Amino acid sequence: MDRDEARLPLDDDVPEVRLVPAGAVESPSPPGLDLLGGRDLAAGARDLLHEVIDPEIGLDIVELGLLRSVEIEGGVARVEFTVTTPACPLSSYIENEIRSCLWQLPDLREVEVECVYQPAWTPEDMSEKAKTALGWG
Repeated sequence: MDRDEARLPLDDDVPEVRLVPAGAVESPSPPGLDLLGGRDLAAGARDLLHEVIDPEIGLDIVELGLLRSVEIEGGVARVEFTVTTPACPLSSYIENEIRSCLWQLPDLREVEVECVYQPAWTPEDMSEKAKTALGWG
């Protein structure tokens, strides 16, 4: 067997890479993102953001009503979120988690995240699922 015919056991786990017309190398989208199909990327981003958990409460920022807006245009994701109180020490943590989560989306070149305080968060912003989980429903 010559060197070109040799296959290492790990070769099967190497992600496929293909050449694109400009000669650059492009990797396939991360697993699971193909499930977005033709859906609006902002809606897909909102779904992904269920992965961002408020560590003090133990529920995700979408169900808690902390996510104010998600827009994706021209490869730029813009997200506004709030916290339960302006004195919340976790706003930077949540911001970083949002950034990390959204980088999973295909074709993004920038993620802008801003913590906003108006309108102020109230318990009414929570979903029924969150209210029930916290014993409020």
